[in-house]
Amino acid sequence: MTSALAVIVEIIVGVIVLAPVLWLVGRVIAGKTASLVHAVWIVVLGVIINEILGALVQGLLGLLITLVVWIALIKHFFHTSWSKSAIIGIVATIVLAIIIVVLALLGLGAIIGLGALA
Repeated sequence: MTSALAVIVEIIVGVIVLAPVLWLVGRVIAGKTASLVHAVWIVVLGVIINEILGALVQGLLGLLITLVVWIALIKHFFHTSWSKSAIIGIVATIVLAIIIVVLALLGLGAIIGLGALA
């Protein structure tokens, strides 16, 4: 079971690191329907739902359900199709992974353990 403090830290890190990446990728793919406020909501709700689902469903099924929830959040808030939402999620994850690698190379590797990709 994850503590409330860990969830709060994950939300804060997600808002700082993931939300801008999600917003920029969403802006490129979805257009003006993608706003930074919506990206923040996607991250906050995604982290909370992920924690709840993680406590209820583990393994591959939990991973698949979590992926569908994240894509559904992107679809809802950015007003896109399922396919564009999936593309936004994939591209944002790749961009975020690149950012994390660059930060790790710069000596800021501790951010990797804070669950920014989750």
